[in-house]
Amino acid sequence: MNDSFFRLPDDKRDKIIGAGYRVFSRYSYKNSPMSEIAAEAGISKSLLFYYFKNKKELYLFLCSYSTELTEREMIRQKCYEKEDFFDIFLSGLKVKVQLMRQYPDLSLFQLKAYYERDKSLRPEINRLIGKYSEFGSRSEILKLDKDRFIEGLDLEMMYTDMFLASQGYLWEKLQGDSIDPDAMERDLVKLIGFWRQLYSRKA
Repeated sequence: MNDSFFRLPDDKRDKIIGAGYRVFSRYSYKNSPMSEIAAEAGISKSLLFYYFKNKKELYLFLCSYSTELTEREMIRQKCYEKEDFFDIFLSGLKVKVQLMRQYPDLSLFQLKAYYERDKSLRPEINRLIGKYSEFGSRSEILKLDKDRFIEGLDLEMMYTDMFLASQGYLWEKLQGDSIDPDAMERDLVKLIGFWRQLYSRKA
């Protein structure tokens, strides 16, 4: 990526980023034309290729940018400082819904990227966002202490089930013509409450 991209005024840079999220969230990676991204951003296709040497470089930049933005917001809102796994999980989902209010195209892009099967992208996508679905890399920061859960529970299976179920819920809601973040947040609070009651060790 050309360093001159980062020297652009914030509004012009954000316009290119927003255009990338809009187009990549509408189509598969393979079927997303750089010409449409350039048109959405209000720049020429040649200028877009000046900033990013090819579509793959732009896509992976957007992937990295979206995960960094989400993680920064989770840290800013002190999600990881909570003492209970279910509170951390819920606060993380609330951050995603909050970002959805600000950047609906970014949220759908993240979900599509997670399931993108293009072989040229998959290794890099796994490196950038795969860690968020991996139990081993998240168990400590999410405070997955076996003593807090019902005896004999497979914590990895529980985490995988919760992660995929919440991803599936967000994916389904983002396919509609209109998005209601408030209703989604209410649903997620109920869902986490159900999991908390199901899996927590009783006092």
